[in-house]
Amino acid sequence: MPPEDSPTSTFDPLRPRLLRIAYRMLGSAAEAEDVVQDAYLRWHQTDRAAVRDAGAVLVRTVTRLCLDILKSARVRREQYMGTWLPEPIVEPMEGDDLTLTLMMALERLSPLERAAFLLHDVFGMDFDEVARAIDRDPAACRQLASRARGHVREARPRFPVTEDQGRELASAFFTATRSGNLGALQALLAQDVVLYSDGGGKAKAALNPIYGLEKNLRFVTGILQRTGPNSSRIVYEGKIDGLPGFVTVEADGVWQSTALAIEEGRIVTIYITRNPDKLRALLKSLHEDTPS
Repeated sequence: MPPEDSPTSTFDPLRPRLLRIAYRMLGSAAEAEDVVQDAYLRWHQTDRAAVRDAGAVLVRTVTRLCLDILKSARVRREQYMGTWLPEPIVEPMEGDDLTLTLMMALERLSPLERAAFLLHDVFGMDFDEVARAIDRDPAACRQLASRARGHVREARPRFPVTEDQGRELASAFFTATRSGNLGALQALLAQDVVLYSDGGGKAKAALNPIYGLEKNLRFVTGILQRTGPNSSRIVYEGKIDGLPGFVTVEADGVWQSTALAIEEGRIVTIYITRNPDKLRALLKSLHEDTPS
């Protein structure tokens, strides 16, 4: 057991919060782990006797490391093969109601807007603390958070579904898409449904979003023609980044997560992640073997 004044004894209780901040900033569990580990190494080299608030210092360190990454991440995501989605997670983040839909809305923000909104609105820091974390004055942080709030407000569901309703619709969606019952599938989807599929160039996926009911029905028909019905196996059913969904092993042996945004009883957005690099953390949390 480390001594009470060791870097580890101070850092470890703060690690879960730092990981939540880093993941929400970056949308990548792997990058969040790297950032928090970097912050830990820097904490080792800090004159800790001169630090009055270790939590504030470490949040500031993690936030600035994330901002550095986000500057280059925008370029990398522009060069990404196909649609980029945040890494799916199945473990709920305490005190955090951000869903995958809202994470996608955060992608449209500048790094500073994203940081100000997350630190203040999600993690409850006052604007003086936010200002110190992102090296801006409090008034500027208020403006950044306000602009971000407008984008996020548009992405929040107007009529949230209950957990039971979400589970029922996700189960019906899986059955309809794997059995080829297009009538049942059509009844589940909104007219303006959008499907996003992230393979990252490492697994077969739609390169561009698929818009509208008819195009999505044709997309599912095409998959069924190649694989046949009932060709995948569910390994997890439940929330994925706050949305109802499931994790499957597909006919081609690829692991896949599917999350569904639902409005007024219809599925409005389908998020499919097939990139094996993005599924490693999820499968680890499910105690499954990682995909090859």
